[in-house]
Amino acid sequence: MTPPSNDNPGESLGRFSRAADTASTEVIRTYSTSFGLATRLLGQRHRQHVRNIYAMVRIADEIVDGVAAQAGLDASAQTEALASYVAETHRSMRVGYSTDLVLHAFARTARECGIGEDLTQPFFDSMGADIADATDFTAYDAEAHERYVYGSAEVVGLMCLRVFLRDETRTDKEHEILEHGARQLGAAFQNVNFLRDLADDTERLQRGYLGESGLLTDADRDAWVRTISTQLDDARRSIPLLPKDARAAVRSAQALFESLTRRVAKTPSATLYERRVRVPDPIKALLAARSVLVTAVERDR
Repeated sequence: MTPPSNDNPGESLGRFSRAADTASTEVIRTYSTSFGLATRLLGQRHRQHVRNIYAMVRIADEIVDGVAAQAGLDASAQTEALASYVAETHRSMRVGYSTDLVLHAFARTARECGIGEDLTQPFFDSMGADIADATDFTAYDAEAHERYVYGSAEVVGLMCLRVFLRDETRTDKEHEILEHGARQLGAAFQNVNFLRDLADDTERLQRGYLGESGLLTDADRDAWVRTISTQLDDARRSIPLLPKDARAAVRSAQALFESLTRRVAKTPSATLYERRVRVPDPIKALLAARSVLVTAVERDR
């Protein structure tokens, strides 16, 4: 027998939705201290929406990057699991409800902020490519890399941008600048993560995202660092166009990855294949504090 609820019938959905938000927040707390810190710098009206986006994409990523395989699912079963997740994501976006707490939370965010399948499907396509490549070592050429990064990272930046701008008015030119900045920031995040995760991607996942050979030299690393730096510079120029209650968080995330990029640039490529480069927690806290101070003295739009 189901335990009785103290809610009135009309309040039950609200209670369920709060539980869904809590589930999404817990996903962030468990998987990413850096992203969790950045979301705490967001204005209250944005914070939970961005957490809901992160939780959805995090779980999809886990289907293809280890959890499903460790649970005993082969590539075919992983493909089936991802397809089921995609179908339920899109169904919940249409109706505004899912029995999956994380997808229920994401669906509410998507419907409120205008996130559609034009952004979610490219993301899932990139996740599906990871399953297809899981059995043999696969090195991505330039075209495949660009396509993968758009789906796995740039569209996530665009999802967050739709959260930030849902109650805002911007000119067409400003929208263009902001969308370019969101895509560039997402691409930079993904590319620097490829560099710092060379060991895991190469040995465990059998993927070479940054070149056809699958093996990077110091010169290759330097070329990718230049690309990432350009992407971060492009993204930085768009930040003043964001609502003020989103800027500190975006600045903090960008500053973190700038710091990470500098550390990667000083690390021999051979070492990148042996260990993951990290930014110490005290440095993360300092970068976040600086971002808050810079934003505090800025004029609002």
